[in-house]
Parts: sequence; C-alpha cells; structure tokens
Amino acid sequence: MASTGLTPAVRTDLARVTESLSMLTPRWNVQLLLVLSDKPLRYTEIKQRMPWLADGQLHPKLRQLTDTGLAVRTELGFRHVTYGLTSRGTDLIPVLTVIASWADAHLEKDPDTAPETATEAFRRARDVDDTLVLIATRHATPILWTLKARGTATATTVASEAMPGYGLSSVYPKLRQLVDDGLVDVTDGTSYRLSVSGRALAPVYGALSTWAVGRPLAEAAAHPLWGRPPAPSQQTGTWASTQTRLPAPAIPTAWRASELFSHQPPARALAGAPAGGPRR
Repeated sequence: MASTGLTPAVRTDLARVTESLSMLTPRWNVQLLLVLSDKPLRYTEIKQRMPWLADGQLHPKLRQLTDTGLAVRTELGFRHVTYGLTSRGTDLIPVLTVIASWADAHLEKDPDTAPETATEAFRRARDVDDTLVLIATRHATPILWTLKARGTATATTVASEAMPGYGLSSVYPKLRQLVDDGLVDVTDGTSYRLSVSGRALAPVYGALSTWAVGRPLAEAAAHPLWGRPPAPSQQTGTWASTQTRLPAPAIPTAWRASELFSHQPPARALAGAPAGGPRR
C-alpha cells in the first residue's frame, strides 16, 4: 500500500529546506562562502580571489550573505574591515561537501571543462552549483519530496500535493524537466517515480534539513522522510527515535579556495547510474 504523502511535520521541514536552497542559489554565493571558509578576509583579499566580480557585484553579495546570517562584517579599526563566516555559515561548509559528493557520483559532464589551473575547491564549487540548478528551481524540490513519500504518483497527485493552487497543465513541464534532468522516471506513461539519482539525493536533503534546524550533520541519516526506505514502506516517529539507516556523511577536509572560476553550465544526472558510478 502506498504512503499517503507528506505529513504536516515533513511539509514544515520541506519549507525550511526550500528556504535554505534560496540562500545558496544566487550566483557566486557558493564560491564566496568557500573563499571565506578558511579565515576572515579583507575586501581587497576577497577581490583578489574573485577578480571576475566588479565592485558593484561583490559588495551586494557580501551584504546579502551578511543579511542572511551566513557571513559577518567586523570593523577592526579605521578602514580595517574583515568578512568571515558566522557559525551558521561555517556549519554549512560540510553540507556543501555532501552536495558536491552527490554531483561527483551522479552528474554527467563533458570531459573536463575546467581550466587547467582550477583547484579542487573550484571543482567542488562548480558541482554544488550544478546540483542546485537541478533541485532549487521552482517546485523541483517539493515534487521530489512528494515522489519520495508516494513512491509512485500520477501527475494529478503530484500537482495537488507539490503545487497546490496550480492547474494540472502547470505540473507537466516541471515533471518533464525532472525527467530530462535524470531525477525522475516515467513508470507506465502516466505515473512518475524517483530515478536512482533522485533517490540518491537522500544525503543531500538530509544534510540541508539538519543544517536548517541547527542539528548535527550526523543526524541527517535519521531524516523522517529521506532517512527511511522508499515507499510503500511507511515509517513514523521523531528525529530522536528514528533508526539510522544511512551512513553519516564523511567529515570533509578543509577547502582551500584561493582560486575559483565561473562554473560551466549544469549537466543532467546520469540516467540509471548507481551511486559511485562513472566519474567525470
């Protein structure tokens, strides 16, 4: 028997995750977070690490990250101002590592399009951005969460649960895009379910959820929706009592973001590729 969709508690959690994604999706936000991840920097030092951004672009980005509570501006003296990550921003860096790991296993790309001078930090930042393009578009994440809860669902069910207030005709372009991106499969011409790559987003959504509520990243594997087997199995319980089923994300090494460049256009997920599949 199929599950009954998203519970009120999970819907609240979904709203938090969607808000978290909105903090990351503006262009260059991920790169800027990585630039600040080593230590607080003065404006000129940041500019040296992101020379492609004009002052009229960099200043608003710094203000935006400060307003969202991810970065902090500290005045140390006359004309001596530094920008660094807050504790919330610092806690977000391991989450970015989880997102990059999913991209590394599940995104296909042209043979290395990165510049020869690109660092591992650049490649990770590009992977994060490419993943965000797939899951942070309007209604993408609510649809993926609905399919995770339902197992298999028709477009009508997806529209009513993931896009309330929108007509049925509005959900078909979203579903087609997720199919093209390799995150959703069509089962019988009329129903939809998560693909292998879509189901593998469990650590990503678990990490985003735990960060959004201020919980340790190790609890991501106990997420009430993404931490349990796919539908039709229906699990209940709280965060504290849900049995851990997925391995906790590995603790990342520090990223050294001295060189970052503009990322390439995003790729689609590898259709049917298992976790840890062909690397780019």
